[in-house]
Amino acid sequence: MKINIAAPTTGLQKIIEIDDEKRLQNLYERRMAQEIQGEVLGDEFAGYYLRIAGGNDKQGFPMRQGILTNTRVRILCEKGQKSYRPRRTGERKRKSIRGCIVGPDIAVLNLVVTKVGDAEVAGLTDGSVPRRLGPKRANNIRKLFNLSKEDDVRKYVISRTFTNKKGVTRRKAPKIQRLVTPLKLQRKRARKAKKLEGVKRNQAEAAAYKKLVLQRLAEEKEVRRSLLSKRRSSRRSAKLAAEAAAKE
Repeated sequence: MKINIAAPTTGLQKIIEIDDEKRLQNLYERRMAQEIQGEVLGDEFAGYYLRIAGGNDKQGFPMRQGILTNTRVRILCEKGQKSYRPRRTGERKRKSIRGCIVGPDIAVLNLVVTKVGDAEVAGLTDGSVPRRLGPKRANNIRKLFNLSKEDDVRKYVISRTFTNKKGVTRRKAPKIQRLVTPLKLQRKRARKAKKLEGVKRNQAEAAAYKKLVLQRLAEEKEVRRSLLSKRRSSRRSAKLAAEAAAKE
C-alpha cells in the first residue's frame, strides 16, 4: 500500500510504500477523519499524529465520507455530490464508490500531518515550499498577514511572475473578493438613497391616493344629500298641493 503524507505547514508531500501486513493491520478498519499515531508507519514518525483524508482502491475508485463500509458500493448520485457531474438538468445516476473505512484493497491512502513530532522527517518537514496561490478574500488576506482594517489589503496579495510563450514577463495576481473600497461605499450609499427615495415616493403616492378617495367620497355624499333634499322638497310641495286641493 502506498501512503501519501502531506504537511500543510511546509507544503511538502512524501510517498512511502508499506508491504508489511503487520504494520498495515493498524490501518485497517479506520475511518476517514480519524487520527492515528505516526509510530504505526515507522519509528521516524514518532510523536506525529496523522489524519486519514481519503484514498483510492486498486481500480481507482475514491473513498467517500459517510458510506460506512470497507467495500465498493453503487449509490444514486445527484447534482452537488462528489465524484459526479450531471450532464443534464435534474439528472441522477448510479455510480460506484468506495466506503470511508480502510480495507486491504486500498492502493493509495492519503494522510495529513496534524501534529509534528520532535524529529524532522526528510522530504516532509525539513523544508518548505512557498505558496504559489494565496487567499483571494480580503478577510483571509488580513488573517494571513495579521493586518488591521486600516491596512491596504491590495499591497499584500500574493502574486507571481511568469514568462509566456512570446517571451513577455507578466505578473499575475488574484482578484480580491469582498474588498471594501470608496467606490463600493459610494455605490452602497447610492443604492440606499434610491431605495429610500422609492419608499418616500410610495408614501407620497399612497397619501395622494387616500386624499383623492376621501375627496371622491365627500363629493358622492354631497350629491346624495342634494338628491335626498330635492326628494323631500318635492314630497312636501306635493303634500301641500294635495291639502290645498282638499280644502277647496
